[in-house]
Formats: sequence, structure tokens, C-alpha cells
Amino acid sequence: MSMAEHAQIAPVKVARDLTEQDLRAALAAGWSDFKANPAFGLFFAAFYVIGGMLLYFGLFARGEAAWFIPIAAGFPLFAPFAAVGLYEVSRRREAGEKMDWGAILGALRGRGDEQLLVMGVVVLLVFGFWIILARGIFAIFMAQSGIGTESLALLASAPGIGMLLLGSLAGAAVAGVLFSITVVSLPMLMDRDVDFVTAIIVSLETVRANPQIMLKWAAIIAVGLFVAMVPLFLGLFVALPVLGHATWHIYRRAVASAS
Repeated sequence: MSMAEHAQIAPVKVARDLTEQDLRAALAAGWSDFKANPAFGLFFAAFYVIGGMLLYFGLFARGEAAWFIPIAAGFPLFAPFAAVGLYEVSRRREAGEKMDWGAILGALRGRGDEQLLVMGVVVLLVFGFWIILARGIFAIFMAQSGIGTESLALLASAPGIGMLLLGSLAGAAVAGVLFSITVVSLPMLMDRDVDFVTAIIVSLETVRANPQIMLKWAAIIAVGLFVAMVPLFLGLFVALPVLGHATWHIYRRAVASAS
């Protein structure tokens, strides 16, 4: 690969020539990683599946069914951070290292310098911002509808449809920002001794240097998670691990050492 195909950001170089073939190769490698070590993928996905089910039944039991959509829409915002353990599984398989539960769970702490913890706080803040934004959008359209918050009839009304359209646009914008700052930064923080600011800059540069391909990757993740959540979140048992492992391979293709 020529120097023109890289953007150098100490201490790494970012590829500028990602292709659809790279996305297909990453998905194939992600599926291979999952098949080779399914226990880890199922373990991490279980937290999402169980959490989603509790959210679903809890809101319906409280008579707040209409709130399920905005909260569930923000649920996948945690997916990149939840995949950190999966990145370690892929890294170990790639390096031919032993699969050790202690080491893989320990990867959730990062390299012991709290950089991953800081990124986790960033993700929580973004999720909190989304909930505040969703509440504002919901309140505006609910006032126009005159329908109670406990009724799903709101979603079929004209204000409800407007709420879903505006909420989808706002949610896509929030998710896009979070995707841009985490798609490379999280696997990088697990893999390399860098600070979270550098990791975010590298992630943003990867997206900027490969806008169409990274947009397609974001769309694959969004559609994959949405479809997986439809059957009572059960599809996440497969979608989350495969996409998590695949993201590791996107990172490995996109980021190379500067030395």
C-alpha cells in the first residue's frame, strides 16, 4: 500500500483505501471467530438479550409502552463498548494465544490506565443525551396528540408518525457521532498503549478518510442490530458477536503502526 493510501497520525497510519471487499472479509472473519469460540460471544450477548427483555416487559408492565421505542433505539449505542471482550477474543485467535476467560474479561478494563473506562463514560453521556433529546421530541408531539403516554395508539397518529420520523433523524445523528468516535477507538484502546483522545482522533480520521465505506459499515451494524432486536432481542445472540468480531478486523485493516 502506498504512502498516498495512508494518513499518518502518531503512532499509527490510517488506511485511505478501504473497500466493500474489506467489509465482506471482515464479516466472514467475524463469523469465523464466532464459530470458533461461540461461548464468549453468547456470554457477552446474553447481557444485551436479558437487558432488552427486562426493558420490554418492564415498560409494558408499568403502562409506558410508548417509551419502549425511543429507549430501545438508544440501546444499541452501548454495543461498541459491550464488544470490547469480543475484540480480545479475535486478537487472541489472530495471535494464536490461549482463550482464557480471566484475560478476556480483564480486557474490559483496558490496559490498566482507565482509558477504556473514560470511553465508557463518554458512551453513557451520549446515551443520556439521547434520552433527554428523545423525551423532548416525545413531549412536543405528545402534546399535539392528546393521547396518553401509555397508549401505543400515539404511534399510529399523525403526531406519532411525525415523532417517529424526527426521532429517527435525531437518533441517526447521535448514533453517527458515537459510531465515528468509537468504531476504531475502542479496539485500539484494547490493543495499544494510547490515550483515549488519540484513539478518538484515529477513529474520526478513519471515517473521514473512508466516508462511503464506513457509512456502509455503520448501516450494516444498524440494520443488523435492528433486525436482531425484532424477535424479542434473541437475534443479538448471533448479530452482536459477529459484528463485534468483524469490527476488530475492520480496525486491523484500517490501522497500521507508524513505525
